[in-house]
Amino acid sequence: MAEALLRHRLEGRRVDVHVGSAGLRLVGEPASANGVDVLADRGIDLSGHRSRILDRELLENSDLALAMAREHLREAVLALPDLWPRAFTLKELVRRGQMIGTRAPGESIDGWLARAHAGRNRADLLGSSPDDDVEDPMGLSRSAYEQTAAELSELVDRLVDLLWPVAAEETA
Repeated sequence: MAEALLRHRLEGRRVDVHVGSAGLRLVGEPASANGVDVLADRGIDLSGHRSRILDRELLENSDLALAMAREHLREAVLALPDLWPRAFTLKELVRRGQMIGTRAPGESIDGWLARAHAGRNRADLLGSSPDDDVEDPMGLSRSAYEQTAAELSELVDRLVDLLWPVAAEETA
């Protein structure tokens, strides 16, 4: 859901970036019926989505890696240790982004990410935390999917506003 919500939000802002997703367990599986239905209610078509497994090659080609939970972030950083400065949970990056402020005009995304990364500790990858983890609704009710979609939508909106503030002004 996060991939589709982010892609939709960036397309609406006319931001040209590639957005993809991968997980830890399944490959080639369609999105859950609840996920498809909940995003369809938001005008987003998830019916063609197929899962893929996180791998080193995918990570090497990423300018930014966002995880929904520390567990996923740990696996990504273990697979590619150099990814650490540009890999965050979505909640963590939004939180840190709000502390450092929006990306300044002319500031690169790499520069903004370096500021967001400052002071991080790899020990923060241990365990799980509601401060960093988005609850996975897999196998739960439609209501759980709606709650997760609402949380992800808010986080994605905040992230896009932090990273592409000029685009926000141009489309407002």
